[in-house]
Amino acid sequence: MNCSENSCSSCIFDILKRILLLQKQDFDHDNFVGCDKPFLGPSTVNVTYNTRPIQLFNSSTGDAWTFDYTLASGTTGESNVLRVESLDDCCCTCRILYLNTETNTYVSTGQFVTIDLHSCGAIRCLSDTYVELA
Repeated sequence: MNCSENSCSSCIFDILKRILLLQKQDFDHDNFVGCDKPFLGPSTVNVTYNTRPIQLFNSSTGDAWTFDYTLASGTTGESNVLRVESLDDCCCTCRILYLNTETNTYVSTGQFVTIDLHSCGAIRCLSDTYVELA
């Protein structure tokens, strides 16, 4: 995709919109790779994936946005891995995910953040995965 700066309706917004549609299983089968890959997982026959984890980067610093979370057990931490949940104008609401190092899988924290896409300079898509959404 061509990314043009200062335009919410292109680049990052369009990529997030495609990812959101994929996670809702409302997608087409164009031939793309990376963030634009039109299906979750390694192939179209494997439907065990429901999430394309992402990282969003601050346009001022270039650093990945990182958010604090608290689990039901009281465990706290911070993560820069997110799951797109909704888009509204130039705002993206994401679920905070963390990496369970014992199973090497992403886990939902049940906590959400809303990010103004005007402050995002880049997006990184991580490998598709399954995340239990409670």
